[in-house]
Parts: sequence; structure tokens; C-alpha cells
Amino acid sequence: MRLLLISHHNSYRIAPYIKAAKSRGLEVTIASQGKHSLVSEVADGLHIDFDDTESALAEIFRENDKRAFAGILGSDDQTVELAACAAAALNLAHNTPEAAKYSHRKDLARAQLALAGNPVPIHCLLDLGKPLEKQIAGLPWPCVLKPLNMSASRGVIRVDNEAEFFTACERLRPIVATAENPFEQSHLLIEDYIDGIEIAYEGFLREGKLNTLTVFDKPDPLVGPYFEETIYVTPSILSQQVQLNIKQVIQDACDTYGLTTGAIHAECRIDKENKVWILEIASRTIGGDCARMLDNESFSIEELAISLAINQPITVTMSEQARGVMMIPIRKKGLLKRVEGLLAAKKTEHIDKIDIIIREGHELVPLPEGNQYLGYIFAHAKTPAQVTAAIREAYACLSFITAPVFKIIKED
Repeated sequence: MRLLLISHHNSYRIAPYIKAAKSRGLEVTIASQGKHSLVSEVADGLHIDFDDTESALAEIFRENDKRAFAGILGSDDQTVELAACAAAALNLAHNTPEAAKYSHRKDLARAQLALAGNPVPIHCLLDLGKPLEKQIAGLPWPCVLKPLNMSASRGVIRVDNEAEFFTACERLRPIVATAENPFEQSHLLIEDYIDGIEIAYEGFLREGKLNTLTVFDKPDPLVGPYFEETIYVTPSILSQQVQLNIKQVIQDACDTYGLTTGAIHAECRIDKENKVWILEIASRTIGGDCARMLDNESFSIEELAISLAINQPITVTMSEQARGVMMIPIRKKGLLKRVEGLLAAKKTEHIDKIDIIIREGHELVPLPEGNQYLGYIFAHAKTPAQVTAAIREAYACLSFITAPVFKIIKED
């Protein structure tokens, strides 16, 4: 049996998916634009143009005619829609292309959810090509500005007044200019800021029914002006009723999108009245190495996603042990020279491992322009509180030494 994984050539998800597929006895073909990639599976894979859906599908269908695929997966937000199109055409397990599109385009998702009465913040579109002064009337303060299709909190900015609004818009122009299509390059989503705690939900759909893997608490307050993800801890300390409410809200949102199968990653806010507000519903696995927190001896999140794609779902058993991860934020711009205190941090009680994934000499770009983390701190203990305390203690040991970045200006 053969799996087609549609992925950007530099995606960190490729290796875990290949490992998971091989553990299930599957061969993997990578469909990507990376014909010059140094990753052999990408270089030797199927080379398609993500900007030309028709030609990309034609290439996939020709490859399928040689030897049929058992399942098709998109690894990231930018590839789930194409994967859905291909799987639907080949009568494989799939979400509809429209549902997959809602799961990565924030503006379209908000519109669908609002029409169906799902709990989403009040929102509107902002056209950067038109005078901003004429679009500001009636905006709630504070509010949050977001690109339509970017991840890792890139370009997400809270503004509390008109002056901050205009400053943020100008800062966002070069960020959204890197988006994939002209509409995303010229528009922002504006939404009401929801004051409350934030959680991440991991689950999966099978025949339209949502199944919970875990709910992650985020113990660090995310109040802005930028919204860097830091600590995730599970199991959640929220009441069972609140967790049931979270699941129901996400199930309703999946129904609104039309999502029926595959991994689900969601982000929600819970206000002071315990009302659950939807921030994001993505038809993919959790990002980064955070997925490793869900692994155990017989299960990985990638194996689960593959099993659903080939319509041979596996049984999932989750560990009840308290565990957590910190996505180490980039808080200072510069060239990374070295990381100090790593040995002491690793010796902190309850710490499992610390991975620094950005190498010395690379430029560090903090939010809102950046979209990377320095690395990850993993921990486990008897209680979520112990996990959180251990991660904070280990992080306090670390120092990231940087050098200024100098730009060469050429004179005419």
C-alpha cells in the first residue's frame, strides 16, 4: 500500500509522517514543489505546482494510474485543500475541498461559523488597499488584527486604540505581502478581543464524530500585543463540564465546515462566564514537535492521521500522566551566537529533554514578523502544576546570546 503525502519540501512534518507510515508497512510518495530539495524522499518524489491546482491534480492522477494510492494526506494548512481535492476525485477517505478550505482560511471560516450561530468573535475584513480611516468606524477596542492564512501567531496583533490600529496595519503590510494569493496579501481579519484563558484541543473525526485525544491548558496569559505560544500542559485542570462544552463547540464547528474525517487541532478561548469561543479549527495534527507529547508505545498522532486517510482506523490509548511542552519563544532579534545554561536546564527535576532547533549563526526574528521557535522543553510529572513549574525553572536557566544583524546598503 502507498500513501501520498502532499507537503512543502521544508516541512518539519515530513520525517514523522514517513516514520509513521513505515511503521504501518506503507510506502510514502511525497508530492511537493521541492525538486531541488536535499531530502531524498522529496527530491525523488512527485513534483507539482501548488499555485496551479489543475496541473497538480493531473500529476497526482498520472502517478495514481501507475500504482494506486491507498490514502492522501496534506501535512500542513497550505496543503490540506489540495489533498482533499485529490482524495475526493480518487474516491479515497477525504474531507470536502470546501471544508478543508474553511479550516485554513480564517475569514471564510469566521463567516461560515457566524452564519451557523457558532460562537466566534465579532469580526470584519479590512482592505489594506483602501483608506484605513474609512474602515475604522465602529471597531471594538481592544481588537485583534490577523492575516487570513498564516500560522504560529505570525502577524497577530492586539490593538487598544486608533493610534495602535494604524501602526499595526503598517507593520502588517510587509508581512501579508508574503501570503500566497493577492486577496490574502491585501486583506486582514479584525475581530473582537476575547478576554479569558486559552486552550488547545486535539482530536480526530471518524464518520463525522469527534473523538477527544486531549485538551491542553496554556498557563501563560495570552493578552497581547503579540500572542506567542509558550507552555502547553495536559491533562487540563478545567472542570469536566467545561471540557465537554469545548468538545461540543468544536463538534458543532466541524459540522458547520463539513469536516468528517481526520485529525483536528483547535484553539479556543474561555471567558469569565465559561463560554467557549472558537479561534481556530484546523484539519491537521498539532504543529511542531508538540505532537511528541501525545506519543506512547503503540500510538503517534501521525499514525492516527494515516490510518484515517487509508480508512483503517487504529485504536487510540492516551497516557494519563501529566506532561507538557514549552515552545521556546524568540524574544530578541539578532544572530544566535550560543545558548548558555543548557546543562543546568536539562538537570531540572521532571525535565525529559530540551531540543534547540535553531542553529548558531541563524537570524532570530520575534513576533509578529517571525514564525519560528528556538526549540522545545519537554517535561512530565505527577501533576500539571509540577510540569508547569519544572518547565519554568528550566527555561529560567537558559540564556540566548545574540549579535546584531547588520544590513549592507549599496550606494548607486
